[in-house]
Amino acid sequence: MAAFRMNMTHRPSPPVLTKRADFLAAARAHRQGMPGFLLQARDRKDDGPARIGYTCSKKVGNSVARNRAKRRLREVARLSMAPHLRPGWDYVLIGRPRATAERDFAALCEEALRALRKVHR
Repeated sequence: MAAFRMNMTHRPSPPVLTKRADFLAAARAHRQGMPGFLLQARDRKDDGPARIGYTCSKKVGNSVARNRAKRRLREVARLSMAPHLRPGWDYVLIGRPRATAERDFAALCEEALRALRKVHR
């Protein structure tokens, strides 16, 4: 994993969703399921930066498993999704039991780009 990061240029993480109301609004909008996670997205209809939130339920596992899954989702968002996020949109990545933490990282990155394309059709 360290070698993978060393070859990548530094990309800042997108702003993070923190308010429950923003998560609930995204849940009512577009959804795209992938084998490693679920992507929810909504257009806020403003010019602000794209924001992204991460969540994993207790179905994913204990706190160690949930935190590992969220760390992986953050890296997927930072490395592969960040350049393709649209301004004025909110995105939520939801971890899946076992799949998010155990799936090949490159496959998660490809799925993230595919999910973004499908949501923005």
